[in-house]
Amino acid sequence: MTRVDFAFGAPDRLRAACQTARKRYLAGQRLVVYCSDGSRLSAFDRMLWAFDDTAFVPHVLAKDPLAERTPVVLTATDPQSAPGMEPTAWLLNLDDACPPRYDGFERVLEIVSDDAAEKQAARARWRDYQAAGHSLHSHDLSRGA
Repeated sequence: MTRVDFAFGAPDRLRAACQTARKRYLAGQRLVVYCSDGSRLSAFDRMLWAFDDTAFVPHVLAKDPLAERTPVVLTATDPQSAPGMEPTAWLLNLDDACPPRYDGFERVLEIVSDDAAEKQAARARWRDYQAAGHSLHSHDLSRGA
């Protein structure tokens, strides 16, 4: 069964997602980042290059020829079909809905800011994951701020 971790209270969802991607990369964990919204995924892609002056997170879009060998892969389509996808990969969801075929991942990461619309969408995802019987865990990011 897939473990789903919700991190609530992020001051900035995409920045927190960048920090999460860096942690996963430094831990040697393969990460697939999903978002069906192309503009949000592009903004995340740009932010990964600039969110920290000293950080480097190797990442590419799923259609890139290097995707199979790159630790962080960004996709707007089925995350299970990301090149080099392996059973131990983790999935970071930046979409407003649950990703397609997420249950093939060991772990799903959800980051939620204090934005009212984001929180409402996250609550709906929580209910969907819960109804599917997944192991849900909640983390309060505002405590570390």
